[in-house]
Amino acid sequence: SIVVQIGQCGNQIGLQFWQRALQEHSSISSTGCFDESLATFFRNVDSSVNPPQALPLGQGKTLISSLKARAVLIDMEEGVVNSLRSSHYGELFDPAACVTSVSGSGNNWACGYFNYGRRYGEELRNAVRTAAEQCDCLQSFLLMHSMGGGTGSGLGTWTLEMIADEFPDVYRFVTPVYPSEDDDVITSPYNCVLATHQLQEYADCVMPVENQALGDIIKRIDAATPGKIKRQSAVDQASSKQKAWQRMNSVVAKMLLDLTSGSRFAGSLNIDVNELTMNLVPYPRLHFLTSSLTPLYDLADVHVPPRRLDQMFTDAFSADYQLMRSDPRRGVYSACALMLRGKVEMSDVRRNIDRLKSSLRFVPWNKEGWKVGLCNVASHRQDRSLLCLGNNTCVRGSFQAVRERFNRLYKKKAFKHHFTSEGMDEARFGMVQESLNDLIAQYEQMEVELGEESFPPRPSVI
Repeated sequence: SIVVQIGQCGNQIGLQFWQRALQEHSSISSTGCFDESLATFFRNVDSSVNPPQALPLGQGKTLISSLKARAVLIDMEEGVVNSLRSSHYGELFDPAACVTSVSGSGNNWACGYFNYGRRYGEELRNAVRTAAEQCDCLQSFLLMHSMGGGTGSGLGTWTLEMIADEFPDVYRFVTPVYPSEDDDVITSPYNCVLATHQLQEYADCVMPVENQALGDIIKRIDAATPGKIKRQSAVDQASSKQKAWQRMNSVVAKMLLDLTSGSRFAGSLNIDVNELTMNLVPYPRLHFLTSSLTPLYDLADVHVPPRRLDQMFTDAFSADYQLMRSDPRRGVYSACALMLRGKVEMSDVRRNIDRLKSSLRFVPWNKEGWKVGLCNVASHRQDRSLLCLGNNTCVRGSFQAVRERFNRLYKKKAFKHHFTSEGMDEARFGMVQESLNDLIAQYEQMEVELGEESFPPRPSVI
């Protein structure tokens, strides 16, 4: 798999992702050998020659010479990428896989998409092609970017479209970060709606997250563990705003590592990432998945007992654990995946599904729409963990909030000249507005098909 991180947000999440990935693999294997699990996201190269030469995987007994991340780093303000390359993890990133500029996209989707897409298009294609050619069997692309800024939303979705054209048979998974309602980027509603249309058209599977939900999770961790968090730990209470953002990004990185755990490690019932689209996306454009994680903190960082398995299952369907501000119990599922790591028995999974089933609403044509994955290797510093991915109509609440903010600006035609001056046709505003309306209507129709059933009761925790 190739990770494509775009803009300030995408690259900051990317740093947390690579840090966690290295910690996870080093905690599992101390042999210093390059094996199949590492090969998913890393290459082993001999840096003593110029150009560096890739070393074969062999039988998983080849010693690690120098690891290179299967990554493409993109940002039109080079500060974050430069800081990554000069950091302790800088040697992971191939300079040829970094595409940067200095002026930024000015919080303008059209600038990122039309201006920088045109100016840096060939360089971006070459960087992605080179990364793909270095893969023996390219499985998927993982893209991460913001939705409120110009580079993340504009150049991020330009890159997604380019990848769809160049590699139509390779799955494209996107983790877009939607801004908070009090976001200080005034044009973010335009950027979000313009980018959401591109996600509908060119992504295979989207796991959206919201800054507000991530911030609420961090506050909840602090409130639930007063005096129990170890100092200088990964979840130590934020002494600065920068530290808080690092913790929020770490939550997203954890989700992505759990998402790909079945592709990297052995398990009694693993889920390959490409199975998610087949099992969780019933209709092409309804590929936006809710995600929840439990536990929310690493046991090595807090003085608390491990989370009981039954409680973890209940947590996974609670609004407090969602990476979007949504309540899955108030929506309708078309399918749901439970991805567990650590020592978990299938009998316990089935028992908890049976316990929860009556409290959740599923579409009538897929009442048994559960997909279960069991990965034997636990997350770093956790005994066991659970990632829940659901195709649930509750995501429409977030889309409706974005639409409302978009309509307030578009009704007055405010700020639109900044977008049209970058080469965007004014008719695109109406087109993406209609596209979002249609997406929301499709989710509403799924609820109508279920009928006016009363909402199910919350389950008891055994």
